[in-house]
Amino acid sequence: MHRPISSDAAVGSERLHNLERAALRHGVPVEDVVLIAVNLYGISSDQDRHRARVNLRLARRPDVPWQIIVPLNRPASPFRLQGDELSLNGEVVAHVERIDADEAVGGYFRNDGRAATLNPNARSRCVGCGWCPNTLEAAADPRLQEEQGLDDLLRALGEQHPRHNLAELTEVTVSTGCFEREEAAVAHLTALRPALERAGVEARIGFLTSVLRSDEALRTIALEVSPFVLRLTVEHFTRREALMKSTKADLRPQEIPDLLARAGAAGLDTSYTYIVGLDPMEDLVRGVTALTDVINAFPNFQTFQAHTVLMQGMRTPGAEGLDYYLQARTAIERAMASTGLRPVGWECYRPLWYFTYAGEDLVDGPR
Repeated sequence: MHRPISSDAAVGSERLHNLERAALRHGVPVEDVVLIAVNLYGISSDQDRHRARVNLRLARRPDVPWQIIVPLNRPASPFRLQGDELSLNGEVVAHVERIDADEAVGGYFRNDGRAATLNPNARSRCVGCGWCPNTLEAAADPRLQEEQGLDDLLRALGEQHPRHNLAELTEVTVSTGCFEREEAAVAHLTALRPALERAGVEARIGFLTSVLRSDEALRTIALEVSPFVLRLTVEHFTRREALMKSTKADLRPQEIPDLLARAGAAGLDTSYTYIVGLDPMEDLVRGVTALTDVINAFPNFQTFQAHTVLMQGMRTPGAEGLDYYLQARTAIERAMASTGLRPVGWECYRPLWYFTYAGEDLVDGPR
């Protein structure tokens, strides 16, 4: 495990003109650099929260709202929240419109009510991956009994929907690390599809998991659950046994391309999740490049957030600083160029891309 390689004082000295210079050096908008930096450094405030969902608008681009998930208890951060003003060492860079506790709840909406994330199997009780902050926050996500529990959850979500109409959903993501066995995951997914149909929902189901491995399971999903996207929880390519629980770590990096290829051959959409900041750059590039031919949806690349001193020590050398993430952004764009895929703003709360991708403007829409 790597030791922390930067001091809090060094982080706290970051200023807006430094970010402007970094943006110029890497050929990206300063607005993107500011948001990546907020994710990396967190926010200093009078709130003692390990993580919170924060809705904000940048001072330079107030026309676009963003939702990010960041720790608010970072006294060494150069970003300070006072009232509704988010300042970078005294210079206002954004206005905060809303703050919510990032609790593990049964479900919530994204993309202005056109996407939903479900935590139907007690995500908060999932433990094992050293870099995961789930156990730091409060929980309100009891484990569900299948049919009745799913129907009750969807009924409650219908009441919370912005327009009380679940038929608007085009994507339903199941986000939980508590399906430790393939059989349990398949049973849940095959119960979820009819529950969605009973609620009038025809959305594609996305599943964040590492336990779907066998051809039989993939065929069952294709026959009974499609449309479906497998979002394989790759997370990182090195130190897997040291940092991840066994149900993720025992999927070896060399096995990942074959698994995604078999899922695609079964008729499923394919993608993966990856945490930027844990792998040396050469391993990141090698791993991402190896997966370009076996996915058809842009991966979820997340900025690593070190919520504790222990997590700080998990960063790869260099990843305590902003330049690592800006270099990774460019490296990923180059590796992904052959796919033609592009990031979708609402799919990730800690992305490397906000207003541009590979030098081109990203389509406006819910973030």
